[in-house]
Amino acid sequence: MTGPAAGRATGAATGPVRRLVVGVMGSASGTIDPSVSARARELGRAVAEAGCTLITGACPGLPQDAVLGASAAGGLVLGISPALSEQEHVERYASPTEGFDALIYTGSGLMGREVVNIRSSDIVVIVGGHSGTLGEFAIAYDEGRLIGVLTGTDGVADLIGELVDRLAKETGAKLLYDDDPDRLVARLVDYYRTTHYQRPHALYGGAERAGGQPTT
Repeated sequence: MTGPAAGRATGAATGPVRRLVVGVMGSASGTIDPSVSARARELGRAVAEAGCTLITGACPGLPQDAVLGASAAGGLVLGISPALSEQEHVERYASPTEGFDALIYTGSGLMGREVVNIRSSDIVVIVGGHSGTLGEFAIAYDEGRLIGVLTGTDGVADLIGELVDRLAKETGAKLLYDDDPDRLVARLVDYYRTTHYQRPHALYGGAERAGGQPTT
């Protein structure tokens, strides 16, 4: 099953289960190669076609490319804004509103909303990225999240493998690397449904969800 309906599949033991939430984190500024922007849009489309909800930090750049890709494919798209209001979102943070089904105004500033981004996501995907993306990755890694890395997109995404090798810290995080957006999303969703749902993050209190049924 593909498309938005896939996120509302029915489990025999648990009834309707919610769709997975995929957070896309990446470069919001600077010079971005058009080919990388195109792959970010493909990533957003792939998230929507997998029946997942897309979350970003409601910022410009590669996350917004993913938003536009998901929106064009009919996906559900949410933005976690650092601002207190739409006016501040647009005027102070120079951030977009196009493509979102809803914007959540945290008033937490750029760094504060990163924690909300990660904790609202079942799966975190890194594409490109500067220091802000590195911070989001650090939160996701430390909290044992399932993390996808779209390789060949420059920036943080192409440094994570080396960085993790040097961290020497086991957190329960699982990293999957791929240079193809469709394949990466499919692998992430499959891994979450079959394995990672049993302990989706380091703060999770149980060995597995009630009835052993994964979130879809």
